[in-house]
This record gives sequence, structure tokens and C-alpha cells, in this order.
Amino acid sequence: MPQGSRPARVGDQIRDELGELLRREVKDPGIGFVTVTGVQVTGDLQIARVYYTTLGGPEERERTRRALERARPFLRRLLAERIRLRRAPELEFRFDESIERADRIERLIQEIHRDDTPDDA
Repeated sequence: MPQGSRPARVGDQIRDELGELLRREVKDPGIGFVTVTGVQVTGDLQIARVYYTTLGGPEERERTRRALERARPFLRRLLAERIRLRRAPELEFRFDESIERADRIERLIQEIHRDDTPDDA
């Protein structure tokens, strides 16, 4: 078995469980439409960096960040019940900016192509 595959499997399991928990268990109105895009778990399985996105602008993003921080102990406790580890990892929530970057790049590419087309076409 390749080294590093256990943290990846644990990360996938945490991602799936957190998605369910956020949908069904967390009642904080500050958590709007949140999507967990990925989880990176350290090799010692002590820290899980949870990447998420949310709809809305910077104010909505900040409201969601604060709500996730408030829910962190609750989520960790529920994760400990659902996943089979000696110790549930600490959760670190981080906004996933890769989707916004990809969208921006796509818009720039479309703009370049639009500028390259002849006006009389």
C-alpha cells in the first residue's frame, strides 16, 4: 500500500461526513449553502484542513467562516462518533479560493477570445 494513502482515505471520509453533518445537524443560520470541496489530513492524522466554498460575496463568506468556527467543537465531537480513529483530528476551516480563481481565468480567456474575433464576422 502506498505511503500517505491512509491520510487521503481519512480525508475523504471526513469530507463525506462533514457534508452530511453540515446539511443535517448544524442549525446555525450563519451557515448558508456550504460545500466541502476537500480535506487534507496531516500524516499523523491530528489535523484536518477542511476546504469549503459558499455562495455570496465577502460578507456571506465571513459570516460562514464565523459560523463554522462556532460549530467546530460540535462537528469534531460528531466526527469522533462517526469515524473510527483513536482521536478525532482538529478541524481547520479554510475558504477554497481555487474555484474563484478558475472562474476568473475562464472569464479572462473568454475576454481574450472575444477581443480576437474580427468585428465584421
